[in-house]
Amino acid sequence: MIHRYKLGGLFIVLDVYSGSVHVVDEVAYEIIGLYEDHSREEIVSQIMAQFGSREDVTLAEVEECIDQVGELKEMGKLFAPDTFKPMAGELKQRTSGVVKALCLHVAHTCNLNCSYCFASQGKYHGDRAVMSFEVGKQALDFLIEHSGSRRNLEVDFFGGEPLMNFDVVKQLVAYARSREKECNKNFRFTLTTNGMLIDDDVIDFANRECSNVVLSLDGRKEIHDRFRVDYAGRGSWEQIVPKFQKLVEARGGKEYYMRGTFTHANPDFLKDIEVMLDLGFDQLSMEPVVCAPGDPSELTQEDLPIVMEQYEKLAELMLKRHKEGRPFTFYHYMIDLTGGPCIYKRISGCGSGTEYMAVTPWGDLYPCHQFVGEEKFRLGDVWQGVTNPDIQDEFAKCNVYAHPECGDCWAKLYCSGGCAANAYHSTGSVTGVYKYGCELFRKRMECAIMLEAAKLAEDE
Repeated sequence: MIHRYKLGGLFIVLDVYSGSVHVVDEVAYEIIGLYEDHSREEIVSQIMAQFGSREDVTLAEVEECIDQVGELKEMGKLFAPDTFKPMAGELKQRTSGVVKALCLHVAHTCNLNCSYCFASQGKYHGDRAVMSFEVGKQALDFLIEHSGSRRNLEVDFFGGEPLMNFDVVKQLVAYARSREKECNKNFRFTLTTNGMLIDDDVIDFANRECSNVVLSLDGRKEIHDRFRVDYAGRGSWEQIVPKFQKLVEARGGKEYYMRGTFTHANPDFLKDIEVMLDLGFDQLSMEPVVCAPGDPSELTQEDLPIVMEQYEKLAELMLKRHKEGRPFTFYHYMIDLTGGPCIYKRISGCGSGTEYMAVTPWGDLYPCHQFVGEEKFRLGDVWQGVTNPDIQDEFAKCNVYAHPECGDCWAKLYCSGGCAANAYHSTGSVTGVYKYGCELFRKRMECAIMLEAAKLAEDE
C-alpha cells in the first residue's frame, strides 16, 4: 500500500508497510500512481501524453524512471507487502502481565472549573478525593511487582489538579527513589498541572525530579479565560503565565510541554500557538477537545477545513523558523523518518489496560485516565491486581488489526488504531473508530512527514 500526496511544494510517496518515504518529482509521482495497475506501455503512453511537451521529459527518462520504481519495489521500499498482520496478536502476548506505566490520580478535585473538562472538573463523575500516601505507595509497589524485567518505569501525577495533594506527591517520589537501587528500577515522573499552585517549592521539585512537566495553557488570553476559569468564573491566564515562564526558564532545557486544547471556539488554533511562542515557550501541544456529543465546545464538520488548514500553516511556520534557527517542537509532528517506533508499538499502540493503567485515589485500576469512573472498565485495584481479566483481554486484543475500518488506511501504522477511549466514547466499542479524529490524525501525519522531509532536504 502506498499513499501519495502533494504538500509544501513536495511530491511525497509513503510506502505504508516498509515505512519508506520518497520525495520525488512530478513525473515519478505520476508513474508510481500508475505502476501497479497499468502495463509498462500504458504508463509510457500516459506519461508522455501528460508531460511530453516539456523539454525536460524524454522517452528515455520515463523508461529509466519506470525501471527505478521497479528496483525500489524489488528492494521492498515501494509496494511492500503487509507482513505484520499475522504477528499482531502474538506481539502483545509477549508482554502480557507486564506493566510499565501508571497514571496516579493523586487528586480527584481541581481549583479550576473548565467547562470542557472530560474529567468533570476532576471528579470523574464521582466524589472529590485525594490519594493517601498509603494508596500511592501500594500503587508504586504494584508497578514494581508487575514490571517484570523492565528497568524504566513511568509515573504521571495527574488529576484533577495534582498540586492540591503536593505533599503526597513528594512523599511518593521519595519512596520510589528509595526503592530504585534495590529493585534495579529507574522511575521517570511527569507532573501535569494547571499552574495555579506553582511556587518556588514546586519549581525546584519539578525540575529536580520530573523528566517532563505538562503545563495547561490554551494560548490566547481570551480563549484561555473563556474556558479555564475558577469557581467564581475568573480567568486564570494572568495568574499562571508568569509561573509557567519562571518554571520553564528554571528547567534549563529539560523537557516540558505547553498543552493547549482547541475547541469549536478556536479552530484557528495557530493563533494560540503563536501566542505561546511569543511568551517564550517552544515545546508545544494543541489537542482537539474531548467532550460529549452535542457539547457547545465540540468540533463540528464546519470546523474541519479550518483545522486542516491550521495544521498545514503550522508546518509552514515550523519550517520557516527551522530555517531561521528558531525551531520549536509540536508534539503531534514529532516523527523520526530514519527510525521511529518499533513494529510492536506501531501495531499495539499505547498499551492502555495492559502496560499502562490509571489509579484512582482509592486504588482502583482503570485502563487509562479517560476510562476512570466508568465502572464496567474497572480492572481491579492495587492490592489484588487485575480481577477483571475479561476487560483486560479486550484491551490486549485492541491492536490496529482489530479495527476493520483501519484495513485500507495508509496511516494505520502511525496511529496504531487510535485512542481506545475516543473510540469507545464515539462508537461504544474500544475497537471502533472515531472518524473525526482519524481525519485530523491523517492530516497531522501528512504535515509531519512533509515537514521532516523538507528539513532533511534543507539540512543537506
